[in-house]
Amino acid sequence: MSRPKIKVPLQTLDLILELSTISILLLTCGYAIFQYAHLPDTIPTHFNAAGEADSFGSKSSIFTVPAIGMAVYVLILIVNRYPHVHNYMVEITAANALKNYRVSMRILRFVNLFCIALMGYITYAIVRASSGETMTLGSWFLPLVIGSSIIIPIALIIYMKRLNKTS
Repeated sequence: MSRPKIKVPLQTLDLILELSTISILLLTCGYAIFQYAHLPDTIPTHFNAAGEADSFGSKSSIFTVPAIGMAVYVLILIVNRYPHVHNYMVEITAANALKNYRVSMRILRFVNLFCIALMGYITYAIVRASSGETMTLGSWFLPLVIGSSIIIPIALIIYMKRLNKTS
């Protein structure tokens, strides 16, 4: 099965998502670099389900989360360049390719923004907890991540089905 290979022009929302993601990623990296000199030699490297620090490592590990964020961003950016290889619930034709590719690419942009925002918050929490503050990720963090990981795909599947019924 050969799908059409077309260039999907960016719309305003796509640009906003990309710029927001890049901005948060750069702010996270800059924050980690700026805070490095102020960190103690040992910092939290893992938080339990209650959001409390339960594992510790050297202060250079502050760069691990932003590095993972960069890797995630680049990986999703690469995958988004090839929408014709994404999985779809409908057969992709020349008539519906643009619409389905745009939605699939936008979903990945939202996922990228969500992941990078989480990485930024985790980096912030590590620095705050390292500073002696009683900072935790919060009891809401794990339910938010798990809930979002379930609710967002379901909502997007419903949206994709409705989108293709109107075609």
